[in-house]
Amino acid sequence: MKKKIIVTDGISENAKEMLQEKYTVDLKKGISPEELKKEIKNYNAIIIRSATKMTQDIIESADNLEVIGRAGVGVDNVDVKAATKKGVVVVNAPGSNSVSVAEHAIGLMLSLARKIPEADFSTKSGKWEKSKFKGMEIEGKTIGIVGFGKIGYLVAKKASGLGMKVIAYDPFTADEKFSSLGIERAARLDDLYNVADFITIHLPKNKDTLGLFNKNEFSKMKKGVVIINSARGGIIIEKDLAEAIKEGIVGGAAIDVFESEPCQESPLFAVERVVCTPHLGASTDEAQDRAGTMIAEQVDSVLSGKPATFAVNFPAASSELMEAISPFFELCDNMGSLFSGMFEGSLNSLEIGYYGKIAEQDTKILTSMILVKILGKYSSENTNIVNAAVIAEESGLSIKEVKSSQTQDYVNLITLSGKGRQSELLISGTVTGIKNKPRFISIDKFAIDMVPSKYMVFIRYEDVPGQIGKIGTAFGKLNINIAAMHVGRKKVSGEAVMGLNIDTELSQEDLSQFKKITGFENIKVVNL
Repeated sequence: MKKKIIVTDGISENAKEMLQEKYTVDLKKGISPEELKKEIKNYNAIIIRSATKMTQDIIESADNLEVIGRAGVGVDNVDVKAATKKGVVVVNAPGSNSVSVAEHAIGLMLSLARKIPEADFSTKSGKWEKSKFKGMEIEGKTIGIVGFGKIGYLVAKKASGLGMKVIAYDPFTADEKFSSLGIERAARLDDLYNVADFITIHLPKNKDTLGLFNKNEFSKMKKGVVIINSARGGIIIEKDLAEAIKEGIVGGAAIDVFESEPCQESPLFAVERVVCTPHLGASTDEAQDRAGTMIAEQVDSVLSGKPATFAVNFPAASSELMEAISPFFELCDNMGSLFSGMFEGSLNSLEIGYYGKIAEQDTKILTSMILVKILGKYSSENTNIVNAAVIAEESGLSIKEVKSSQTQDYVNLITLSGKGRQSELLISGTVTGIKNKPRFISIDKFAIDMVPSKYMVFIRYEDVPGQIGKIGTAFGKLNINIAAMHVGRKKVSGEAVMGLNIDTELSQEDLSQFKKITGFENIKVVNL
């Protein structure tokens, strides 16, 4: 009996024909969530684009589902955690829409610069208002690219060809990638803000980029800057952007993605000098065909019992290997988050050390889990444990694994050391007990014994009497409860590191208040 595939958001004809050779393929475009929850029980695979939401309740109803195929890059509309728990492989089609998105970003910029949408509407209304739609040239202007992955790189090439000056910001991309196009690298976002006439965003949507472009960031930018976003909705706070345009801080915006989609209301809709399109970045025949073909191949691989090339949640691994390395999953996830939260500046190299019994295993999956957390903070690619190593290589990030079955104090030890142009950081961790509880055991060469928690704060200070009391008092004034406190130092009255597990998130406002109360400046907030 043929396995069954349901397609809910459409797929290219080539992809459909490819699948129909081996499977029963049902096209049910526009199916409601309630209907899908009932229908999904009958299928082994589902192929979606951005419209269908694969929520936890739908996935839990999918008794026979083996694979979810996202015919595109982002998997914001898939509950990957629920799918993994259910044993369902999630696959996507990375890189399928890079050219289309890059071209759309350039198109949006030109439309705004030359006021094409307004002129089109006016002319078709029977008016001839030539003087009303005077635009500006882009040649000689500076475009700032935030996120220098595949799409950002393509935008840079096209903008250079149009005679623009290009500056880009991406801490995790090698200098060679910038120099290959002869473009300037911004050491900080503020450096890009100071000179850019246009800013185009090419970042993934995650906890670090959500709301990244807000009132505070707009105030730092060159007056009259034009903002372009064809990446992901939610990276820009729309009401803040609307206000910045009204106040004359930002000169205009071209937006393809929104905080809530499908978007029928936005503060930006009522503002002049804003061009809006309904998430059209990947909407070309070529991109749709590439995405459809790639996802058809991925779904076929999983249904045939083969490893998927672009699995978002897990690569192929033997049950024996999974049993040996799974106790370290949470530790590696935590260490990657800790490192990305504490490391400053650009990152050129990473060394990951495995010591003790874990050194005897194939640790590629563990290394990839660490890389996902580190690359995911800044990389414009949708990073997962399958493609993390490839993205790191493309970015020019040097990755080295070191292994030894010998370890002095622990049965198993994992270390993570990173170096950049401005800084370096070394952290280490282990697992303890029958539940393999993760623990941080050193931070930047300071010995510390700390169980990770959702909300953490790390403070470096001079180890003199009264400092611990000062910290405790400050958090008390902020009404934030300290669950646990851990101090590491190298010598008496020298420098110390304190790690705090706290019960609630430390906001930016709280952080500013804490610094004001204590006088401490070297503070890092890490949320898992």
